[in-house]
Amino acid sequence: MVTRPTESWASSEGSRRSMLSNRGRDSGPELLVRKRLHAAGLRYRVDFAPVGGRRRADIVFTRQHLAVFIDGCFWHRCPEHATVPARNSEYWVPKLARNVERDRETDASLCAAGWSVLRFWEHEAPDAVARAIVDFIRHGG
Repeated sequence: MVTRPTESWASSEGSRRSMLSNRGRDSGPELLVRKRLHAAGLRYRVDFAPVGGRRRADIVFTRQHLAVFIDGCFWHRCPEHATVPARNSEYWVPKLARNVERDRETDASLCAAGWSVLRFWEHEAPDAVARAIVDFIRHGG
């Protein structure tokens, strides 16, 4: 029998619903970019760990050793759109800072293993993101 906590970890019911609706993969921006990449004739892996372990890229081109990340503005601290949550900021500020630190560690680890890394923000135009990826694949960066 599974026991469930009687109180939520979230600061409010609205926050709880919002957090539960966040997707780990197949976000709207990812799907829009992947649709364009597929239309351009490119094939790729989705939500895949390029060098093993737990660090997974959103889109991975295994033959070209290219890992693509489409980062959420809130979770990865976009310089244009990042916000500091008003509630429970003593929890969120270090958590979000650790996300950014982990991103840099992932980039360094992949580069050390011979992979190229492209990162985009969720607010970037899907056509422009897909075009940059296609150019990288076809012209070697």
